[in-house]
Amino acid sequence: MTAQVLVEKKKLEKPPLTIHTLGDRVLRQPAKRVKSVDAEIRQLVREMLQTMYSADGIGLAAPQVGVNKQVIVLDCDPENPATPPMVLINPTIKASSSDVCILQEGCLSIPGVYLEVKRPEVIEVSYRDEYGRPQTLIATELLSRAIQHEMDHLNGVLFVDRVENKLALTEELVKHKFSPKAVKSV
Repeated sequence: MTAQVLVEKKKLEKPPLTIHTLGDRVLRQPAKRVKSVDAEIRQLVREMLQTMYSADGIGLAAPQVGVNKQVIVLDCDPENPATPPMVLINPTIKASSSDVCILQEGCLSIPGVYLEVKRPEVIEVSYRDEYGRPQTLIATELLSRAIQHEMDHLNGVLFVDRVENKLALTEELVKHKFSPKAVKSV
C-alpha cells in the first residue's frame, strides 16, 4: 500500500523543490496542521523525498521547501533501496526520555555546518502516515534525533538555535557564509 509515495533513492539533476537556507523567513514560520491527507499531500511527499535524496539528506520538513504544512519525510538508510522512507504528518512528541545525548547535526538548510546538539535519547511520537492513518512510534538513536530535528522545523526552530557552544557556532556560520544574526537561541 505504500507504493503511492515510493520514489527511487537517487539524485535528480533538477529536484522538484528548492530548499530554503538559513536567513529565509519561511524557515521561521510555524507550520499549519494538515487537515486531510489526500493526493495533493502525497504528491508533496513524493517531491520532498526526491528533493531530500537529491541533496543527500536523511530528513526534510515541508517548511524547508517553502510549504507551510506539518509534513516530514525521513530516511535514515538512504543507501538501501529496501528500506522504505517514513512520512510523518502532524507529528506530536508524546513522551521523551530524561536521558539525553549530544551528537553532531547538520541541516540541508544550513549546508556545510555541523555542530553538537543535546536532545532526548528516546521519544514517543504520534503522527499520521501518508494515508492519514494514526501511528505511534518509539524512536531511538538516529531516528529519534532526525524526528526531533525535523519537528523543530515545523515550529520555526533550526538546529543552530539549540547549539550551546556559541563560539563554535559563530565560527562555523561565518566560515560557511551564514549570518550568526539568523540564529534565534531557544
